[in-house]
Amino acid sequence: MRNYDVIIIGTGVAGLFAALSLSNDKQILIVTKGTLEDNDSFLAQGGICVQRDETDFEPFMEDTLRAGHYENNEAAVAIMINSSQKIIDDLIGLGVTFDKKGDGFSYTKEGAHSRARILHCKDMTGKEINSKLIARIKERKNVSILENNTLVDLLVAGDRCHGAVLRDHSGALSNVYAQNTLLATGGIGGLFSKSTNFAHLTGDAIVVALKHGIRVKDMNYVQIHPTSLYTGRPGRAFLMSESLRGEGAILVDKDGNRFADELLPRDLLTKAIYAQMEKDRLPYVRMLLKGHVEGSIAERFPGIHAHCLQEGYDLTEDYIPVVPAQHYFMGGIEVDMRSKTSLTNLYAAGETSCNGVHGKNRLASNSLLESLVFSKRAAQAINAEFERALPYPFPEPDVRSIADSLNEARKILLEKIGIEEEVHAK
Repeated sequence: MRNYDVIIIGTGVAGLFAALSLSNDKQILIVTKGTLEDNDSFLAQGGICVQRDETDFEPFMEDTLRAGHYENNEAAVAIMINSSQKIIDDLIGLGVTFDKKGDGFSYTKEGAHSRARILHCKDMTGKEINSKLIARIKERKNVSILENNTLVDLLVAGDRCHGAVLRDHSGALSNVYAQNTLLATGGIGGLFSKSTNFAHLTGDAIVVALKHGIRVKDMNYVQIHPTSLYTGRPGRAFLMSESLRGEGAILVDKDGNRFADELLPRDLLTKAIYAQMEKDRLPYVRMLLKGHVEGSIAERFPGIHAHCLQEGYDLTEDYIPVVPAQHYFMGGIEVDMRSKTSLTNLYAAGETSCNGVHGKNRLASNSLLESLVFSKRAAQAINAEFERALPYPFPEPDVRSIADSLNEARKILLEKIGIEEEVHAK
């Protein structure tokens, strides 16, 4: 019998930061469907928002609410903003290095932001943060890591979560018991034909939540990012960071004319791009940095520059073909301000969860911040309320019954999101 104090499913910033925020006396198991690095946090390019100073609270709040069509939970937004400077201090203490300008930080601006408040590490902010969190996790003797294992069910009895059922790479199932379980399995991009997400991120935690009647929220709030690199090939879309446009890149039609405000909220800019694609009768529009972005483009955006070169485009010289792609899920498992779900001893954080911060449309670069703030609050709640109990005696998991129940729950998920399985799901 495998028995832990806390099981965390997912190794993005939410799962890792929660583990680092738990007290060292807790025996923790971190589970990931792929490898430690196979998560969308690792792919995050643009940066992480932070409240610049006391005068920035109201503008930060208004920018977040306006982008979210005022459907946000304002209490959650306030918690996120007020916690932002402490989160940045935490990250720096864990070894994260943000770009500097002179003696201070370098801040950039992205769509729907009224001022520059986004910290960054070149164009690989997620990789910098996630890799430093992984390094600190590996130093913790109380943390075990289990790769290539998929969440297929929760152990639920007596209105309480007692752990999870995992499937390993060979297909074998096993019960893993825990006093507390945190779901941080990321988004749903793998359900779409074109997404910036890893293909294996298919809403696993949300599927098992639906199976057990755990409350979910805003399931049809799916964000399309306006700009991914157009290739015409199947597979994960490469994100062309919003910070490109935040620092001056323009979008043009087939004749080289600008057709939209590049810093509109993501959903509105996506509509404008689709309309222009239809007008031009092309499967993309074009982005131009040369003459519009100050300084060295290759130094500021080394990852994007290198990838574009591999595809035959020079970011410093060429018009780059871009097209919208599924990017983020604002809905998910409903949680309170401490990331608690409707099931006792079960928590959710990151893109898997929905606390209402993002409303109907996420403001650029709020995702890393929100994940870190509310995963830390989950850990604080577990630390404060931890009670040890004997594991409930569950039978060994049955492959067929779990497969049948998951298929039914997955159909419900696709229906709630509003996509057709035969067209989009993988």
